[in-house]
Amino acid sequence: MSGSLRAADAPPAPQPAGQPGAQPVAQPASPAPAASTQDNSNPQTTADQSQAKQLETVTVTGIRASLQQSLETKRNADAIVDAITAEDIGKFPATNVAEALAQIPGVTLDRAFGATQRVSINGIDPSLNLSFLDGHPVSQASWLYGDSPNRGFNYSLLPPEILGSLEVYKSPEARLPEGSLGGTVIMHTIQPLDVPANTLSGSVGVNYNDMVDKSRPNASVFYSWHNDDKTFGVDVSAQHYEQKTDRQGQEIFSYTPVSAIAAANPAIAAQVAAGQLKGTDQMPTEINSADFQQTEKRSSVLVNLQYKPNDHFDSTLSLLYMTDRLDNLNVSMYPIAGFNYAGISHLTEGANGIVTSGTQVGTPCYNVTSCTSTAETFMDNDARSSFIRTKGIDWRGTYKGDGWRINGQVGVSTSNNTISQAFKELFYGGGFDWSTNKGFNFTDPSTANNPLYWADNNFGGNIGYKPYKARDEYGQFDFTYDFDGFFNNLQVGARYASHWESQSLLIDNVGVPNQTLTEIGYGGLTNLQGASSIGLTGSSVRHVQTLGFQSIYNAVLDGNTLSSNDPVDYWDNTFNVQQQNSAGFAQLNFGNDTVHGNLGVRFVHTKIDSFGYNVPSNCSTWDCAFPPGFGYVGSTSTSNDWLPALNVAWNITPDIILRGAGSETVAYAPYNELAPFFEANDTVLTATAGNPGLKPYRSVNFDLSGEWYFNKESVIAISGFYKNVLNYVVNAATTEGRQNGSWAELIQGSTGQMLVNNGMCTLAGFCQYSVSAPINGGRAKVKGAAISYQQAFGDSGFGIRANFTYSDSSTEAGGPLPYNSKDSYNFSPYFEKGPYSASIAYNYRSKYLAGGYVAGAPDSYTDSYKELDASLGYKFSDHVSVTFDALNLLNSVYKQYYGAQLTELANEYASGREYMLEAHFKL
Repeated sequence: MSGSLRAADAPPAPQPAGQPGAQPVAQPASPAPAASTQDNSNPQTTADQSQAKQLETVTVTGIRASLQQSLETKRNADAIVDAITAEDIGKFPATNVAEALAQIPGVTLDRAFGATQRVSINGIDPSLNLSFLDGHPVSQASWLYGDSPNRGFNYSLLPPEILGSLEVYKSPEARLPEGSLGGTVIMHTIQPLDVPANTLSGSVGVNYNDMVDKSRPNASVFYSWHNDDKTFGVDVSAQHYEQKTDRQGQEIFSYTPVSAIAAANPAIAAQVAAGQLKGTDQMPTEINSADFQQTEKRSSVLVNLQYKPNDHFDSTLSLLYMTDRLDNLNVSMYPIAGFNYAGISHLTEGANGIVTSGTQVGTPCYNVTSCTSTAETFMDNDARSSFIRTKGIDWRGTYKGDGWRINGQVGVSTSNNTISQAFKELFYGGGFDWSTNKGFNFTDPSTANNPLYWADNNFGGNIGYKPYKARDEYGQFDFTYDFDGFFNNLQVGARYASHWESQSLLIDNVGVPNQTLTEIGYGGLTNLQGASSIGLTGSSVRHVQTLGFQSIYNAVLDGNTLSSNDPVDYWDNTFNVQQQNSAGFAQLNFGNDTVHGNLGVRFVHTKIDSFGYNVPSNCSTWDCAFPPGFGYVGSTSTSNDWLPALNVAWNITPDIILRGAGSETVAYAPYNELAPFFEANDTVLTATAGNPGLKPYRSVNFDLSGEWYFNKESVIAISGFYKNVLNYVVNAATTEGRQNGSWAELIQGSTGQMLVNNGMCTLAGFCQYSVSAPINGGRAKVKGAAISYQQAFGDSGFGIRANFTYSDSSTEAGGPLPYNSKDSYNFSPYFEKGPYSASIAYNYRSKYLAGGYVAGAPDSYTDSYKELDASLGYKFSDHVSVTFDALNLLNSVYKQYYGAQLTELANEYASGREYMLEAHFKL
């Protein structure tokens, strides 16, 4: 690894977005289930010609047909591979590709926002897996204001209707692109020459969430045509999907030691002296009733144009256009006991040294925008406009000669999103009681439920604009030469891939007027059913609210001339990173009736250019003069890696296969972590930062698998894996003094004064931040095993899929790796006979270490999670059918804690049950 520091030419200019408005909606669509078979010399192709011939003999249909196709892909692969088809997605409960992936052993999901975004494979961080669509990357811009970008593929943004099949490679091959420690997911769209001409299919439906008590429509259509000679074809898949999401629950941002409170509060000091409390006890700094509301509107169009004039040449041009509107409103109602110690009248100690309840006294203020009280409750309203636009063009082709073939692929993918957030923070000064089990309750409901007692408190709010862009460019060329004998062929190739990603942040914080809740727009009292379902009561469930998303934008923007005096947030959140990988490989494929596999090596040269602001700690104005070495600076790092890979499969009998694999792999930290950036929460003084000096992850891997195909559509498989990670990036917590970017507003209100009084900030706004930043963490190990069972029970119509995975990880420091659950399992019985079909899926994963999803959130442990889903279907004819899916029937609660002991609650959320009814047609 080498590196250099240099000044950059110019930073990306801030690009403010306008007020959110309506966007054009594309026509809906979705493809019919079909398996795509292509030449296996390209990364996007995994099924060889012999497999294609086997699949052509399948006569069963529906669930059993799809499971048989998936098993044939697994059985014939050289590497350790699992597969699913479009039928799996359609017949088992799933709203996106990730939920279908959960049926595969070793695949676990993270449900921080209800809809699945992140997928782990064999206990590895989702950012360390790779996902390709027809062999190429799909750029994805960040969707959430304040989210930490990562390399993990966001499956919630990809409509499942465009897929025909996918494979998960758990052991690498030299021909596959580098960058994965856990696994590589290769998704295939349907090719027009693989299905009958004039194939037309689609669906219309509605989805309903019982917690939101609202429904939204969805529809899809797929059409494929080719000429009579099957030399040219085109297919079009279009889709429109809407979903109403509401995540409700409770959040605790930090804990305060009782010793600090007792030093300033005689009443608490007396409790400590009486033995009712201990100085080491930890009190929740605040109890937040959280309500995240979002309406998603996703539209996509995918076009494949395939040209195959003869048996020698095959070419496909793919065009992808996708939009996803993800406007959301996050409302946080949090009484803060940890800001004004004088208002605390009593605390109650619970188990494990945690204070579980308390009382705060204070006096509310009527119809004013400046209030001082010993009790402080803030209602943060974050209205966020988010509209992602993704485009892609990809060309891939194959030319076959006599015993040789050439494959090529080239393309570009772009994604952008100018996220904006309008922010209003209302204040109430009345007293409250709080409990970690039941939430909080205001002492005087007559004032707490009156909008005239809620108002801005010397801070009118602001609006932030965060343009985010991503771009992928790639090109690949492969040559394959066939041999006669045990060694089947030799593949050599080269690949160039460039990924560029940038963001900036401009906050207009001057000119927003102070207003009362009545002036902003009073929306009555909430009735948070999700909060109630997890045991919260009183004011945590029923409290005042605004009129919603648009009222917040109107209050900030309408008739106001805004400007920014906050350069610090712009400097801290502006970065761009470009990673360029140049790779070459050679792979020798071998095999006979008993043994088959491959042996190869891949060389990759990686160059990473990262840019961001390096700002002196005393700079807080736009005209600050940067000394030499400061300002918008860049760094370059390079690395060279040789990556060998060996895969061997031994057919002990025609139905029993033993597999072994050994490899070296590299992966890379999330792009933002490679940039010199600093993203802060200026109220609670937490932050995340980047580190341009991060080295690539590097791992030595060994895999073993045994499979018994004891019947059609049936298998028992046992596998084991071991990963010796030679360098692993971990987050380290430090305290760093920096200028507070929001100090001009904070010092005008009680928040700034409390930060000064508590010694956390100076009067000039120089504050001590708790910073989470990545570092090269040294070695780590992951080891585990999985067992899977799949069987169709004769002609009864019944069948089952089940799997269990054990994964144990450790670092040199003794802790686990992020997202690694020791235990996970899936149990999925199904029935399909005649016109009827039904399936149930039960998933479980044990606790795991996971980072926060907003700026500065500390590492936390996610508690064990279980989910029960179900699906029913009825086929009226070969052309018309109907399905009913039910997800999260247990209304499972997503919980996170600070620390592995699971004693300090960080958050708990409920997202409700989701029901989908769809009618399908196929002509």
